[in-house]
Amino acid sequence: MKNSLLVGAIMLIGASFITGCNASGSKGTPATSSTPIASATGIASKIAYVNIDTLEAKYDVLKAKREDFKHRQEQMESELQRSYQQMQSDAEAVQKKAEANNLSQTEYENAQKRLYQMQKSLESRKQSLTEQLMKDQEEFNKDLKMRLDAFLEKYNKTRQFDYILSYSYAGSSLLYVNKQLDITKDVVDGMNSEAKDGGSGSK
Repeated sequence: MKNSLLVGAIMLIGASFITGCNASGSKGTPATSSTPIASATGIASKIAYVNIDTLEAKYDVLKAKREDFKHRQEQMESELQRSYQQMQSDAEAVQKKAEANNLSQTEYENAQKRLYQMQKSLESRKQSLTEQLMKDQEEFNKDLKMRLDAFLEKYNKTRQFDYILSYSYAGSSLLYVNKQLDITKDVVDGMNSEAKDGGSGSK
């Protein structure tokens, strides 16, 4: 499975995270500069963004899980390759015996059935392993979204942004971002700290 699947899952968090806080009566000072943006209603909105590329590269839980998925993918491919090679070896042995007339018709037919069953078992095993890995990735992506949502909700209690956007160099709908609105370091440091403390431990 490619790492881009994980990145894509993070991007599903949405183009924006809209908080339930009111922009007035700020209870804290943002760690980074935030510029009020005038909306169509004439009410200034406070906006910040999280760089998804940086989050993917520096969030320890995600990095560890990505390595885990990579290792499992390699193990799956290795297992399937060994099974395929065994099936190929058996098929070649049967073919050689058949060409040397060392197999009766019944023995040949039984060998063919056995090889067919090996092939079906291999296909079934491949499907099972692939589906399980994809299921685990989907579950982790849901957990990752919950972690980020929960952190931003807590983080925003003192910052009181109206919108927290997601930004990625590769696939963002934002064509330009003001780097003064970047809160990525706060988010990465905070989520890594929570993970180390065990409050949001990896599954």
